[in-house]
Amino acid sequence: MWTKTGVKPSIFRENSDVLRETMRNKCLTVVGGGQMARALLCGMLDKGVIAASDVRVVEPSHSGCDWWAKNRPDVPVGDNLASDVAESDIVILAVKPYVIPKVANQSASFWDGKLVISIAAGVTLETLCSLIGHDRVVRVMPNTPSLVGAGASAFCVAADVAADDKAWIESSLQSIGVVAEVEESHMDAVTAVSGSGPAYVCLIVEAMADGGVFAGLPRDLAMKLATQTVLGTAKMIAETGRHPGELKDSVASPGGTTIAALRVLEQNGLRRALIDAVVAAANRSRELK
Repeated sequence: MWTKTGVKPSIFRENSDVLRETMRNKCLTVVGGGQMARALLCGMLDKGVIAASDVRVVEPSHSGCDWWAKNRPDVPVGDNLASDVAESDIVILAVKPYVIPKVANQSASFWDGKLVISIAAGVTLETLCSLIGHDRVVRVMPNTPSLVGAGASAFCVAADVAADDKAWIESSLQSIGVVAEVEESHMDAVTAVSGSGPAYVCLIVEAMADGGVFAGLPRDLAMKLATQTVLGTAKMIAETGRHPGELKDSVASPGGTTIAALRVLEQNGLRRALIDAVVAAANRSRELK
């Protein structure tokens, strides 16, 4: 079931209060300080899910450290994985998939008692649990719109993840968009729809703007109109709950401009191309394991 940020803000605030109390005297370490780590952690801090004093970021690159120093100087950042993780109750692995084994390859008791959350694409729960040495492990698939607080995230959990753990994860991911718990067997499809989906939408916006330019609009205006049209339509679908086919039909007047355009899109296979793209992405996600 999807949980949407902002639908019931008072409830979110109440949940945040509970989660803040849950996190009292607990420490979170984020291993990797790149874009997705920034989106998730800054969202959590802004929504009060956790205090900056209870956070550590492990970031070995100078450019990464510079970003945190400039944008979130209240968050301690360093490169000492061992000491920061040792002091933590929760660890988020926000590194590339090929780095996971290196990060996880610590002493036998290194991860004991810690909730470990991975946002590395394609690394299965079975692999994570084997590397970490226990089953209190969560796998998350966020997406890039999380950077502007409009993400779509899904997560799945291993056997020893408790109800309180899941509540904290849901509250954290709500801070950057919407979230759903799924079976791990659905994660490849999640990757194909929401993980890769921003690229499909960018292509559509770019093509709409190019069409506007061809029809005579200045490029900046064409891009502005195309972008806002996609944004507004997505918001309308999300907030009204109406089927996109119904909303499409409400725009297409008999013999009008929209139905003429829709005919061309159908002739050129837009619908089939998008379906095939999602299936191809899901298949590729399975191949990468």
